[in-house]
Amino acid sequence: MHDSNTVNRSLDLICLGRVAVDLYAEQIGSRLEDVSSFAKYLGGSSGNVAYGTARLGLKSAMLSRVGDEQMGSFVREELESVGVDTSSLQTDPERHTGLVLLALKDRDSFPLLFYRRDCADMAIDAEAIAPSFIARAKALAITGTHLSTDVTARACRKALDAALANGVKRVLDIDYRPVLWGLTTPGDGETRFIADDNVTKDLQQWLSDFDLIVGTEEEFHIAGGSTDTLEALHAVRRVSDATLVCKLGALGCVVFEGAIPARIEDGILVEGVKVDVLNVLGAGDAFMSGLLRGWLRGEDWQVSAGYANACGALVVSRHGCAPAMPTEEELFDYLGRRQEVPRPDQDRHLNHLHRVTTRVPAAWPEVCGLAFDHRRQLTDMAREVHADPARIPVLKQLLVRAAEEGARRTGLASPAILVDDVFGQDALNDATGKGWWIGRPVELPSSRPLRFQHGDDLGSRLRYWPSEHIIKCLVFYHPDDALELRLEQEARLRQLYQAACENSLELLVEIIPPKGMALDDATLPRSLQRLYNLGIRPDWWKLPSLTEAAWEAVGRIIDAEDTHCRGVVLLGLDASMEEVKRGFGPAARHPRCKGFTVGRTLFATASRDWLAEHIDDATLVARVANNYAELIQEWRRLRRTAPQLEEA
Repeated sequence: MHDSNTVNRSLDLICLGRVAVDLYAEQIGSRLEDVSSFAKYLGGSSGNVAYGTARLGLKSAMLSRVGDEQMGSFVREELESVGVDTSSLQTDPERHTGLVLLALKDRDSFPLLFYRRDCADMAIDAEAIAPSFIARAKALAITGTHLSTDVTARACRKALDAALANGVKRVLDIDYRPVLWGLTTPGDGETRFIADDNVTKDLQQWLSDFDLIVGTEEEFHIAGGSTDTLEALHAVRRVSDATLVCKLGALGCVVFEGAIPARIEDGILVEGVKVDVLNVLGAGDAFMSGLLRGWLRGEDWQVSAGYANACGALVVSRHGCAPAMPTEEELFDYLGRRQEVPRPDQDRHLNHLHRVTTRVPAAWPEVCGLAFDHRRQLTDMAREVHADPARIPVLKQLLVRAAEEGARRTGLASPAILVDDVFGQDALNDATGKGWWIGRPVELPSSRPLRFQHGDDLGSRLRYWPSEHIIKCLVFYHPDDALELRLEQEARLRQLYQAACENSLELLVEIIPPKGMALDDATLPRSLQRLYNLGIRPDWWKLPSLTEAAWEAVGRIIDAEDTHCRGVVLLGLDASMEEVKRGFGPAARHPRCKGFTVGRTLFATASRDWLAEHIDDATLVARVANNYAELIQEWRRLRRTAPQLEEA
């Protein structure tokens, strides 16, 4: 056996077991029969733990199997989005990725329907498991479900033998689901315990293989063959020297390193955190994620179990499992204030932290954007050249091609565009799914006070947006506006921000001071400060060119109010190319400015010629792409020559 202290471990944890797709009912209080819509999340106990531990800063890997289809791709991409190593996530050419349908009927009823008959993760190929891969990890975590069939048991045996040979810690999450052992009807996925001598016998053959065993009281009942928790723990101890962690729900957990004491509470008892429960599903996976985060970092059991209890408390207060998992920053913020936060789901700071520390991608270091979300201006342009406005949607699709071409010429990895859904829905469809930065406006053009393009029922509109689309809202705002006007506009921005949070969409607020009002270096900084004071924390700001002093003030305000703000992008209005470039100078010296989203400067002349049928499609694309590439190159030149920037 290798000495684990001398082996270079590039991974903290490998999770072997269930990974699937969860379809969570959006109608809370409904029977599964009555549910009308579902939210799609990563699921499966092992998948959730790999995801949860990665969010908490561990280097985790997934050892399982998914189908060669869209749900398998979704699982793989979700895991990779938080940094999980999927190099050993096998692809099955025939079987489908498992699915689970879940309803939240009430605080105690959570109907589950497993679609897992002959699913991919129950067909892990043992021959494809490389002992050298297992040897890279500090720990291997297996779920009990994968001890239930011959095929998965062979995979577990090979992985456990490799772990033992290479000094890798071995962890068992008992994860007892009677339906997955064939003990209930297919529709009864909710039942968590049915006593069964055969299951107990099967499990006990494996218990000596593990260094750490984790389960609820009911799970230890099945492992120990008794519904008396203390007796069951004694039975497990007779066949295993592992550290046992018994979860006690809201009461916390108790840890047994050696002999089982006369009373359960005489173990290492770590009290839980009391919160209002929305959904207990996934709490165990969150608990395991927190526990492993501490254990694999060398923390003692009080600290490790404290992490575990806190992670479980956060997840039970939220919808879903994997997306509800806390990040490391969020966990430590909660631990520092947990006595003050009886309702994590209602704590504004905690919710903001969860929102901003779980965004994908985690960072956009550079945004060089072509903005063609114009509606009124293009309609006016078409009328002026006597063109059919029905051609505008085709124009916007061509501008997507121009953005792609300009990005290709400059080596820009992710093009950025702003495009509307009034004339640009086909253009949006063309660009979506490619990893681009995509902003989409909601404001009624030129409205002051602010009005929304499709009315005030923002939630019902945003619900149907792809998750990668960024809400963009232009507001003509001045901190010295008449009181009634200012309050009305601020109320609409608060409404929009709330809708963005509820729909898990990023928000960009574009501020343009109204014409004719006094403007100085403090105007835009004061505007940002006012909106922050109202609790509005956009992911992005879009601002006109600023002076050095104004940039300094904007940077100070963002740093003080929201260190997780994505940053600022510059707008261009209808300025000339040279004017836009001059505005880049001060901006390029400030880390909070990530780039630009410029529109008419780049496309107006070529688009007018195209609408007038003076040029063809290829010429339009080439001219706009040339302009776009020129601006990208100038921004990058100025950024390179600016004093050394600290990344915001």
